[in-house]
Amino acid sequence: MFPSIRQGMIRALVVALSLSLSAIEAANAYPDQPIKIIVTFPPGGSADIVIRALQPLLSETLRQPIVIENRAGAGGNIGIGAVAQAAPDGYTLGVAAAGVLTVNPHLNRAAMAFDPIKDLAPVTLLAEIPFVLVSSQQSAIASVADVIAKAKAQTAGLSIGHGGNGTAMHLTSALFNQKAGIRIQLIAYRGTAPATTDVLAGHVPLAVLDIPASKQLIGDGKLKALGVSAAKRVAFLPDVPTLAEQGLSGFESVGWFGIVAPAGTPPDIVKTLNTAFVKALSDPAAIEKIRVLGAEPAPTSPEAFAKFIQSESVKWGRLITEAGIKAE
Repeated sequence: MFPSIRQGMIRALVVALSLSLSAIEAANAYPDQPIKIIVTFPPGGSADIVIRALQPLLSETLRQPIVIENRAGAGGNIGIGAVAQAAPDGYTLGVAAAGVLTVNPHLNRAAMAFDPIKDLAPVTLLAEIPFVLVSSQQSAIASVADVIAKAKAQTAGLSIGHGGNGTAMHLTSALFNQKAGIRIQLIAYRGTAPATTDVLAGHVPLAVLDIPASKQLIGDGKLKALGVSAAKRVAFLPDVPTLAEQGLSGFESVGWFGIVAPAGTPPDIVKTLNTAFVKALSDPAAIEKIRVLGAEPAPTSPEAFAKFIQSESVKWGRLITEAGIKAE
């Protein structure tokens, strides 16, 4: 081998080794500056409350300030798009919900500037929020069996209100139709609040609501809880059977949100972040704050969260196609 070629190869190896050592040193030094977490919802929402409950615990473990930035809009596409485009150094994270990671790609892929699978690195699931099928006090409907019987009898005016096209509550309603073999009209509202208002007033006989929006109304006897969408009963409504218990075999649908980083974030940094979040989610005070919302802490490994995202995407993508759900 010519000396000049050999020397060039040696120089290239030295450069490569130096870069590798630099990357290792950077990972070992992480974090050495504040970490920003982008929340894709306005202040005061469930995801915002959960991350703010974890904020001091994360700061204590990681020994750096945790800066929370609310960047809502476009069903989460704006905020998570910013995360996907950030430097993969562990200093920009995002709180991503089921919609932006597993629903939006099937409803309106063209509106997304990123690929949730390719452009993001899952860190951990944070929390799950079950839904509940409710009826108004004015309605004679008192059980899931009543709903199905009336639907099959083609009772006029039977409908289910939900929080908006493409939301998890919309998909839960569509899954209910599919599992029960019925075709109840689904009515989209611009958010949970107006759907709740209309079912309370009896303008719509049924609604699929999240637990935070409905648990007090159910507890006060203003709404009748017919069934919860989780795989098992929830602590806040222990006497309300699941939809699966009431004949809809395999029914499971929950809202959820988790932490993602830009793709390419070094595995050691992802591991460091995962460890910090899992520790925070195990804190008794944080658990209590999350459960007060009607949510359940659900920490996972990065690998488990990645598999969960993929399985949820397949599940909801299939339902969107079969139910003919379109973007507004």
